[in-house]
Amino acid sequence: MITSEYYFPSTQGQALIHVNQWTPQSVPVRGVVQIAHGVAEYGRRYEPFAQFLCRQGFVVTAHDHLGHGLSRIPGAPLVYFGEKDGWKHVVDDMHTLRLQLQKVWPQVPHFLFGHSMGSFLTRTYLIRYPGNVRGAILCGTAHPSVWTIAGGKLLTAREVRRLGPTGFSERANQLAFGTYNKPFAPNRTEYDWISDDKDNVDAYIADPLCGTPATIGLMRDLMDGLDFFTDQYAINKMDRRLSALFISGDLDPVGEMGKGVERAARSFEKAGLQDVTLKLYHGLRHEILNEKTRRFVYQDVLSWLEARL
Repeated sequence: MITSEYYFPSTQGQALIHVNQWTPQSVPVRGVVQIAHGVAEYGRRYEPFAQFLCRQGFVVTAHDHLGHGLSRIPGAPLVYFGEKDGWKHVVDDMHTLRLQLQKVWPQVPHFLFGHSMGSFLTRTYLIRYPGNVRGAILCGTAHPSVWTIAGGKLLTAREVRRLGPTGFSERANQLAFGTYNKPFAPNRTEYDWISDDKDNVDAYIADPLCGTPATIGLMRDLMDGLDFFTDQYAINKMDRRLSALFISGDLDPVGEMGKGVERAARSFEKAGLQDVTLKLYHGLRHEILNEKTRRFVYQDVLSWLEARL
């Protein structure tokens, strides 16, 4: 396989978006998979999964979202989408990359893979740009209630006024992430919830590009995104021909131990999508691609992709 890195201009206007790409060399290209990572991480973390798919004939990209990894906004902190329209810019950046990939490989199916916040961005993309991909894999997603989102929007708006968009709010951070570790007490670290694999948790903590506290500006943008893509009226705008795979650990607190994932899948079915698949992995937490049993998840994703080529 050929491993490459490149940049393209963000629609935000100031930053360059960094892309990792894995291209098959000894096998024909059968499809393209575009990965959208989660909050406070970056695309290179998906390299083992990308290499697995690449060996099976898929071109795989994993870019760093605006304000993450190597896609820094000049003069701004990490985990920050910008002062205005951050969520829109990040989704538009995904579309910019999608169009670039389409020009190179126009004859093969294209798929999106979104993990955690990346699944939220992917769900937004599917509403705003219907009909642009053959299918979407939504990993570690959630579907909070309207009341939870409304409360989050009020809090983040107030904290942005108090701290400015680049500030950090302990209260907002606790609202968003503070309860995730409780089901796994007594806790070894504050990130026990992401994985049952201690080595994975320790590698995440040791990585300087992971775990940076989210700015209150990004938290505000996230709440705006949640408000948009959980609205059934908006969900109904998706392409009904889309194939969707929901995968999550049944011990993932982001998806309410599976309940939020089930609500998300039902919302797709309610919108008229006929090909919606849901699989919850017993005993796995948030990062199912990095658990010790990840080879089973890899194979399930591959089988789903191959069935839709």
